[in-house]
Amino acid sequence: MKIYNDKNKVIIDGLKDFEPKHIFECGQCFRWTKENDDSYTIVAFGKILNVKKEENTIYFNNTNIYDFENIWHNYFDLDRDYSRIKEILRKKDNYLDEAVKFGYGIRILNQDPWETIISFIISANNRIPMIKKAIDNLSTYYGEEIGEFNGKKYYSFPTIEKMNSLSVEEIEKASTGYRATYIKDTSYIVFSKQINIYNLKNVDTNMCKSHLMMFPGVGPKVADCIMLFSMQKYDVFPVDVWVQRVMKEFYLNEDMSLPKIRQYGIEKFKELSGFAQQYLFYYARELGIGTSSRRRS
Repeated sequence: MKIYNDKNKVIIDGLKDFEPKHIFECGQCFRWTKENDDSYTIVAFGKILNVKKEENTIYFNNTNIYDFENIWHNYFDLDRDYSRIKEILRKKDNYLDEAVKFGYGIRILNQDPWETIISFIISANNRIPMIKKAIDNLSTYYGEEIGEFNGKKYYSFPTIEKMNSLSVEEIEKASTGYRATYIKDTSYIVFSKQINIYNLKNVDTNMCKSHLMMFPGVGPKVADCIMLFSMQKYDVFPVDVWVQRVMKEFYLNEDMSLPKIRQYGIEKFKELSGFAQQYLFYYARELGIGTSSRRRS
């Protein structure tokens, strides 16, 4: 792997296991825009980044080597050997082998816990376009303008202090619906330091989950997503409708409750449960696994 710094971009040749579409469209993050050239523009940690892949070269545009080393290297989990993870998972069974081959370029992002908590509260019983709209509105209305890229202005996600200062009605204005009350109450809990969200990754998974579920609007699945996508808890197995469908299609001989499916996944995939879940989720949603009419790949 070779890294080059060229003006306002960082270029990497030979970066394996990295496919922007797989990374951004596998349900783990919501602040991305797909551009006309098939690149992706994202906002994270108060920065704007455009990511484009051409053959074996990845272009990280609108950044510099300092930010790449101090923000994006960890954000994209570049120290982790995904080839090894995929090798282990593909040996589990033929179904997972196909799912891993299909979503070969997925990497689990290391996102900011605060933004992730609010984003996944918004995600509950919601569609991705509406989730993206609500998060974008919150940022535009109550964040800080951080710059412009490709003719569009971008805004940081509202700080804990700012979100706590908002009324429920102001939060509702951002198209958050009934979740506005959850967001308001969660903001107060975090602001008043009743729970230190930035310390949760240092406790064990069960303790971490029990603390997260103290937040209004955070159930078992949302807590699992927060832990997986921002707290490096890879021994979780979030179960949504797509994971439920793919597990019933390939693994289960009987109807199981969501908690039992989660436990089945954890027992089967062990410490790599979170990675397995992402490959299965992306495979199921993109191909319509478990539905009456599957989309073609």
